[in-house]
Amino acid sequence: MKRITAITAALCLCTLAGAQRYGSLVDKSIATVGGEVILLSDIEAEVQQRRASGMASDRDLRCEVLQQMMESKIFLMQARLDSLTVNSDMVDGNLSQRIDWFRTQLGGDEEMEKYFGKPLYKLRQEWKKTLEEQSLTEQERYQVASRIAEVTPYDVQQYLDNSAKEDLPEVPVKYQLSQICVYPDREAADLAVKEKLLQLRERIIGGEKFATLARLYSEDPGSARRGGELGMASKSIFWPAFSDAAMALRPGMISQIVQTPDGFHIIEVIEKKGDMFNARHILIKPQYTTEDREKAFSKLDSLKTQITSGELDFALAARFWSEDLATRTNGGQMADPATGSAYFEIDQLKPADYAAIKDLKEGEISAPVESQDNEGYQQGRQGNLVYKIIRVDKIIPAHTATFENDYTQILEEVEQKKQMEAVDAFLEEKIKSTYIIIDPLMKGCEFSREVWNSRK
Repeated sequence: MKRITAITAALCLCTLAGAQRYGSLVDKSIATVGGEVILLSDIEAEVQQRRASGMASDRDLRCEVLQQMMESKIFLMQARLDSLTVNSDMVDGNLSQRIDWFRTQLGGDEEMEKYFGKPLYKLRQEWKKTLEEQSLTEQERYQVASRIAEVTPYDVQQYLDNSAKEDLPEVPVKYQLSQICVYPDREAADLAVKEKLLQLRERIIGGEKFATLARLYSEDPGSARRGGELGMASKSIFWPAFSDAAMALRPGMISQIVQTPDGFHIIEVIEKKGDMFNARHILIKPQYTTEDREKAFSKLDSLKTQITSGELDFALAARFWSEDLATRTNGGQMADPATGSAYFEIDQLKPADYAAIKDLKEGEISAPVESQDNEGYQQGRQGNLVYKIIRVDKIIPAHTATFENDYTQILEEVEQKKQMEAVDAFLEEKIKSTYIIIDPLMKGCEFSREVWNSRK
């Protein structure tokens, strides 16, 4: 039900860790880079967040964090000299997400202010400043990296000629696939869910407790055991249709049926406070019958038989009978929705799809399989139920990258290598010419970039 990006959550956890550890301790300056200062609390908060995330380091983690922070300050200083401007839309969006996350985790504005010991306007100012600095730092790093000369085929060939074979990238096995898809009867399944929710709504209006029915019938396991209660949260972390319906209700009122990518809901608002609310809901998802599956498999089996016997062309069959709009116009050819590539590595395939094709040779077609489509892919959802047959168009075995077969991949690697060299050269030059003081507390650090060690 709740939506928040992984990056935003990680940033929030980092801030939360810092607040927990440094709420009552005296802070101190650990490093000065030009006119920029790095505090002990900044380092400790980042260290704690990395450890909580399971990140390890071969070196002293605090020294590693300090080095990265000092390098960020170098980029920040240059960004200001270059008169770069903050990406305000991105900063405002990230700030809103961060505040909404804390408000939800801590139970509202008052609880958040109490936890951090600061008024909300002050937290907004501090976090906005941090996000603005991150925006400038990222822009400057990108500018430095993008100043490299355009990588040419000659550069790619030189890279291949001058690299030992064991140092060249290994390309995993890749598949090019086509599919013919049939969906179950969505309309009938949706109608059955709506009828069930209408009955539950009538029972609640008739006097039965919402919480009791949520425990019995809701398919949201996280809230069902709490009687459907979601807890006080910002409206921005829910699907818009859900938030709009909840915000339109007065406490104690029961919504009409609301559809979101998760399924169908009825909602009871418990409390509203500004743009936050606490609500109960009952979620029910469409279910499909054995008859749906058998009907779809029968159709797909028939198409496979005709294609295999030569009576029907696969691409033509996909254009006429596939119900997946994204692939039917291309004769069923599949593409990764994240990259647009027509080639899939094993970990880019849905488990059901890979299980269906893993033992097939080029040109062979799988048996009918139950899988998911790509709807909601960018939100991390599994997608809608779909039945399909899959043809293996091409298999590229695992191999060491070559100019002929993997030019684009090697081009990207050469480009990244040159960008890293440009960034390294920039930092080496700037570190040598910048006023830097590192507190004796960190004098024992052995930094990975030797130029930092010379500045201690």
